[in-house]
Amino acid sequence: MKTRVTSAIALVFFIAAVVVFNHSFRPALNIAIALVSVLGVYEIVVALGISRNYMLMIPSLAFACLFPFADLWSSGREIAYFLYTVVIFAGLIFYHSDVTFREVGVIYSMALMIPTALGTLVDLRDLGGSHGMFYVILAIFSAWISDMGGFFAGSMFGRHKLCPNISPKKTVEGVAGSLVLNVLAMLLFGYVFQAVYYVNRVQVSFLPLLLIGVFGAALSTLGDLSFSLIKRSCHIKDFSEIIPGHGGILDRFDSVIFEAPFVYLLVQFLPIVQ
Repeated sequence: MKTRVTSAIALVFFIAAVVVFNHSFRPALNIAIALVSVLGVYEIVVALGISRNYMLMIPSLAFACLFPFADLWSSGREIAYFLYTVVIFAGLIFYHSDVTFREVGVIYSMALMIPTALGTLVDLRDLGGSHGMFYVILAIFSAWISDMGGFFAGSMFGRHKLCPNISPKKTVEGVAGSLVLNVLAMLLFGYVFQAVYYVNRVQVSFLPLLLIGVFGAALSTLGDLSFSLIKRSCHIKDFSEIIPGHGGILDRFDSVIFEAPFVYLLVQFLPIVQ
């Protein structure tokens, strides 16, 4: 538990550093997302046992690295997607005797999903203007707080298994704890932002915060179960041990991958800061 808490604190400081540097060095968030995306895609490649297949690995890692920066130039994301797709499927044709379509399909879908989903954090920052990093913090911490609530509630009160064939430790009580803690945390974040940080100089709408709390808990559970299913398919416990006590990058960011796009879509219709 001590190792898990220490690693969690280190992750919080990492996010705090990105927030601080955003004012003086805006690409800090892009760099952080690129780092997480590259490590996440690499974990998938290793888990599938195709790390020596450079035809698949190198273009996938390059795409994961460059996509978070593609918003910096016109049509950058479309160009990156097009080039990656052409390279991967051209490689499949040229090396069809050595590479299966299953391998290409899995790594292609993961290499697209991870940086694309996490890249919405950059969109969220830009959408929020001067409050953009507050939106980013909500998207990330909603996922992490949901995980934390589920972990502690499941450990203390868990009796009824949710999906024992996918994640034996996940319980219905854990999901309920995830929901309650996430809703309370999002409302508290909003209150602190409005009443303490801005001393009531801005108006926060609590309806989208409530929705982030409710649906964020559900999406966090969906993300966790989805990547647990991937791990079971690959016959592994954790994607890696890069984060002591937590496992790999994907073990910590799987729920963020599902949460960030939802928050980005939500705040376009229901802005949090008025």
